[in-house]
Amino acid sequence: MFKIGDKVVYPMHGAGIIEAIEEKEVLGETRQYYILRLPVGDMKVMIPIATCKEVGLREVIDDEGVKRVFGILRGQSTSMSDNWNKRYRANLEKIKSGNIYEVAEVVRNLVYRDKEKGLSSGERKMLENARQILISELVLAMGMAEDRAKSMIDGAFA
Repeated sequence: MFKIGDKVVYPMHGAGIIEAIEEKEVLGETRQYYILRLPVGDMKVMIPIATCKEVGLREVIDDEGVKRVFGILRGQSTSMSDNWNKRYRANLEKIKSGNIYEVAEVVRNLVYRDKEKGLSSGERKMLENARQILISELVLAMGMAEDRAKSMIDGAFA
């Protein structure tokens, strides 16, 4: 169980800080919820404590994890399907997994694909979403401003 002040990642949304643990009645059912504030986008999310394992709520990565993320970003692009639909679904599964290293792979592969062949509007949106998830976790993991995290990610491709 997490506690107030913990830095956690909510897959598909990004990283945030647990601001409160509250009991609320929703649809006639009283449950305990984590109240999570996501600094990137300044959003608040309520996550039922009972289902936090199923949704993949996890701790933010440590310094070793940050090094591994940048290693992935600087690495070679892995092969992707030429079929847009298959590629999109494979990337979406990686993002949904909540695994930051898979999200980093998606960002890297889509950046390289954009440089080589360009991206469809759907893939461009996916790249931006994956990039935001990555940025939000780096902001909390490294205690830095959003702009700094963005420029570090961009620098990995320079």
